[in-house]
Amino acid sequence: MDNSMVIHSTFQLERKLKASPERVFAAFADESTKRRWFFGESPHGLEQHELDFKVGGKERAQRKMGPGTPVAGKTLVNEAVYEDIVPSRRIVTAYRMSMDGKTFSASLLTIELVPAGSGTDLVLTHQGAYFEGADGPEMRKGGWESLLGKLVKELGEEA
Repeated sequence: MDNSMVIHSTFQLERKLKASPERVFAAFADESTKRRWFFGESPHGLEQHELDFKVGGKERAQRKMGPGTPVAGKTLVNEAVYEDIVPSRRIVTAYRMSMDGKTFSASLLTIELVPAGSGTDLVLTHQGAYFEGADGPEMRKGGWESLLGKLVKELGEEA
């Protein structure tokens, strides 16, 4: 395959949660809560995190990749724009990831929170374009599966 080709991929992940849609939504909307579950156990040093959670608002995270990783010492940056927010129902972000200043992917992420009795059905849809040097669709899907596992723990539920 030509290394200059863009790889496109869409995947969807679902979780049945005991927490209410309002509580799940708050885990994404509150900066300190999101930082705790999204970055808290990362082996990569979080150097910066900013969250302006509103339509048109931005989120930026910068991490230094740790020893033992294939890219130790490199700086990973994730920059997102919140495209749509419906409180306790939907979050849509467009985000790009870069390594040492070179963009390697651009994605559209939709989080849907569907009331299910006293709990929530969370539906995550990820549409990605992966460029040269990207982690690729399978690693990204695995990353989001891990993050949803951390969210489940943040909400006090069993994985």
